[in-house]
Amino acid sequence: MPHSPDNLPLALYSAAQVRALDARLIAAGTPGFELMTRAAHAIWRALRQRWPAAGAITVLAGRGNNAGDGYLVAALALRAGWRVQVLAVGDPAQLQGDAAQARDEALAAGVCVQSWSECAALSGVVVDALLGTGLSGAVREPYAQAIALLNASGLPVLAVDIPSGLCADSGQVLGVAVRAQLTVTLIGLKLGLFTGLAVDWVGELQFADLQADAQLVAAQPFTAQRLAGRNVPQLPPRPRSVHKGQLGHVLVVAGDRGFAGAGLLAAQSALRAGAGLVTLATRSEHLAAAQARVPEVMAAGVASANQLRALGAQASVWVVGPGLGQAAWGRSLLSAALCSQALQVWDADALNLLAQGGISMPCAAVITPHPGEAARLLGLDSAAVQADRPAAARALAQRYQAVCVLKGAGSLVAEPGGNLLLCEYGHPAMAGAGLGDVLAGLIGALLAQGLPAFAAASLAVYLHARAGEVLAEGGRGLAASDLCAVIRQLLQEQSECLS
Repeated sequence: MPHSPDNLPLALYSAAQVRALDARLIAAGTPGFELMTRAAHAIWRALRQRWPAAGAITVLAGRGNNAGDGYLVAALALRAGWRVQVLAVGDPAQLQGDAAQARDEALAAGVCVQSWSECAALSGVVVDALLGTGLSGAVREPYAQAIALLNASGLPVLAVDIPSGLCADSGQVLGVAVRAQLTVTLIGLKLGLFTGLAVDWVGELQFADLQADAQLVAAQPFTAQRLAGRNVPQLPPRPRSVHKGQLGHVLVVAGDRGFAGAGLLAAQSALRAGAGLVTLATRSEHLAAAQARVPEVMAAGVASANQLRALGAQASVWVVGPGLGQAAWGRSLLSAALCSQALQVWDADALNLLAQGGISMPCAAVITPHPGEAARLLGLDSAAVQADRPAAARALAQRYQAVCVLKGAGSLVAEPGGNLLLCEYGHPAMAGAGLGDVLAGLIGALLAQGLPAFAAASLAVYLHARAGEVLAEGGRGLAASDLCAVIRQLLQEQSECLS
């Protein structure tokens, strides 16, 4: 899914919160049928803009208010001279309230409504008005078969509010889901449209607020916020008299045998993101490569926890885990991190060792699991984490009393108090080795320069994803080290070094 423009609202809602907002708007004096009519006009405008020469639509209608939106769109298309058919997967006679009124208006306008069957012929742009945001369990028949045939048709699809079969709260595919080219979501942005598998099903996302009263919307609780250019934390400008000792000292603890690159990437990232001093603690045999690759980074070979404690005594931030391994060497170094009072970022094998039990997280830490690591930390499998990424991120933050960055499509940043931010930026070209090491080092650098943990993690996730988008213009083959220079440029644009 292309990321959304920054003029979209920041608030992301659960399905229940959107229903509550809808009820508040109706109670405040906007009739439900008026909201449905506004929705139909917004959907019809979006459809004509995307497919102006289509000339025909098929509306697949269910039994709820989504069906009502679909019936009204059908009436608008017929009045505009398009060929229109409505295939009713749910019995039209069972519609109630505003949806029943919409059905009656469509019939009065001359719209042809037929019962859906597996032999029905789809044509034109298909409007998915089957299932709304209230879906919680697996899609049942005949809806599942209708969705499967729609996806196999190859026709363009516009989804009303959310592609049928997607969970509005988590982005989980509930058995089967409509694969849309365009989704027009209504009243409030749903969290499930932005994370997990949803990004492959939503297509282009457009938003229609239905002219909702801004004060009522502002008073409605939300479940998360989008990370966008206008709400990303900023580093303050540096005074002209600043020196490196005032900009933090990042210690990167990483790189068992065979994994030297992980530590180098994290250290290079911390350096390029503005940390005053960076030290890499790694295997002795990696020192020559480290000093040749990044001469600005201090590199030290460590063989024991005692050596690491002495080395890290002056560091303000520890980044622990990239390429650390889970053997005796990595375990020993992790035990030293547990004794440090410095701010810490735990990544990769530090998290795998944490999941094995017997150790506790230090205070004021940031953890950066991918779904597999998150699953081990929560005692689940990866599929369960991906099925509800927002819940997993919050559970990790609460369990470990740490800021949690749950990586993946629609990366999430959660803090123990419940605040949740979602980053919809990024690109499939970023699916490669080492990018997590760069992110860990970047978070460490921002912590070293004084940002609180939640702000540092949020800014780092945003810069990392945006840098990936910039580099993805070159296509496949993006190397993790490529990100460092672009992150530096984006950080300057977002937080000028000198005001």
